[in-house]
Amino acid sequence: MPSLIIGVAGGSGSGKTTIARRIAAGLAPARVAVVDMDAYYRDRADLSHEARRQLNWDHPDAIDLELFIHQLDALGRGEIVDKPVYDFATHLRKPNRERVGPADIVIVDGILLFTDPRVRDRCAMKVFIDTDADERLIRRLQRDVAERGRPLDEIIDQYLTTVRPMHLQFVEPSKRFADVIVPRGGENDVAIGMIISLAHQRLRVLIGATV
Repeated sequence: MPSLIIGVAGGSGSGKTTIARRIAAGLAPARVAVVDMDAYYRDRADLSHEARRQLNWDHPDAIDLELFIHQLDALGRGEIVDKPVYDFATHLRKPNRERVGPADIVIVDGILLFTDPRVRDRCAMKVFIDTDADERLIRRLQRDVAERGRPLDEIIDQYLTTVRPMHLQFVEPSKRFADVIVPRGGENDVAIGMIISLAHQRLRVLIGATV
């Protein structure tokens, strides 16, 4: 049976990962895989660490879309993939891979998820997390300091030079492709419950169509 693919997009720090995990938890006993598009940043080991720091990681070209779509298609067929693991401190892929699948439902999240029509076409349901810009910035500051070991001045500089401009150019316009827009991020229990209910319905239809 083909897998149901749910896409969760939104700005950096909007709460995509939180909502993806909450949706996954609510879809039990179905087998659910959660895939982060961030894992598919291009591996620029050909550059020095300083040069990698200066790259625009918020532009669609920063994503290895060919690999991402290839593995998304494999997951959609109910297969197992070895997903890359990305190190945000060094801006490099780690040597180890993460085995994902098989799954009845694949939830994939990423800031640039809906900017490419090939990815949009593969999502049976498209969800956009619409969170206030100030809140997104605060969350990003907290995350990058605590989890990625980045200095505060570097985070702010990156936000002003690439994150915010790329959000306005690519991420925010992609909201028009969403089937569901969720305000207030991961705290919106009503919206999350609705998405889980819709996913259950879509899965039942999918199962019915294959028997």
